[in-house]
Amino acid sequence: MKKTILIIFVVIIAILGFFGLRFYNKYLGNNVEKEGFVLIPHHSSYKQILDSISPFIKNKDNFTSIADDKNLKENFKAGRYEIKSGMNNREITNMIIAGNQTPNSFRIKDFDDVYQMIGRVTKKTEIDSLKFVKKLNEIAINKGYKNAEDLKKYFFNNTYDFFWTVTPKEFFDKFENDYKDFWTADRIEKEKKSGLTRDQIYALASIVYKESGGKPDEQRTIAGLYLNRYKKGMKLQSDPTVIYAVNKASNFTQQIKRVYYKHLKEPSPYNTYANKGIPPGPICIVDKNSIDAVLEAENHNYIFMCADPARFGYHKFTDNDAEHAKNAKAYQDWLNSKQIK
Repeated sequence: MKKTILIIFVVIIAILGFFGLRFYNKYLGNNVEKEGFVLIPHHSSYKQILDSISPFIKNKDNFTSIADDKNLKENFKAGRYEIKSGMNNREITNMIIAGNQTPNSFRIKDFDDVYQMIGRVTKKTEIDSLKFVKKLNEIAINKGYKNAEDLKKYFFNNTYDFFWTVTPKEFFDKFENDYKDFWTADRIEKEKKSGLTRDQIYALASIVYKESGGKPDEQRTIAGLYLNRYKKGMKLQSDPTVIYAVNKASNFTQQIKRVYYKHLKEPSPYNTYANKGIPPGPICIVDKNSIDAVLEAENHNYIFMCADPARFGYHKFTDNDAEHAKNAKAYQDWLNSKQIK
């Protein structure tokens, strides 16, 4: 009798253990085969969702059972979701239903134009570049501009986080808010004292950024130099504006790195060798430091600058023609020695 009871007890324990293990594996156990990111577009079918998740999980049937229970088919949120080791079926399903996406980091660098930026950005978004451009063009037109390129001043060179599902409006709104926050009462006061329009400030800041290579060390000095030339009625004669003008003429399909005499006559309003004054707009997306450099330009007498071959990325400054000619020859000799064309 006792032996029979013991057998029954063992059988019951085994049955409970079997179903308990199944319950644990289904609801609480790790079901991740490998870590990674799942992309779930809007308007995905349930099959597409399951197929996207399938490579990352050990037991598809268990996951599907939980997903069915929670009606994932009707309740999913589009997005980019990170599958981490140790996650169970409930955690994965709840994450997608709640829309708890993992953002992407976007590096907005000194793109020549807004369309180059969009091309890079949309590699990390659900929406394709053509639709993104169309929407940004509409935003620009609603603001009284010609197209998205005229929105360049709203964007800052920096790293930002966005969701894969970001819309063009959400994308632009983030930058517009950042733009508004940047232009504090203190900066607006400096803007008034500068005697420049905001578009001129951004255009000059883009020259400062390109000439400095983005390094803040010399930016205030460079800004002061170009303001000196501008106030004297001299042509700015900035090589980066020539490079931009030549590259823009080919829609950035052919790019030059070194300026030759033949490039100086490029018929473009951005070419500061061919035209006096500040260009009509920025030649790249700038950073905040370069804007501040223009607003807080260094007070000096320099009107010439030349790259210093002895200190890569830095310059020699002077207010003397002869000294500048000497500096320029030393730099040209260095370029030739390195066969930079």
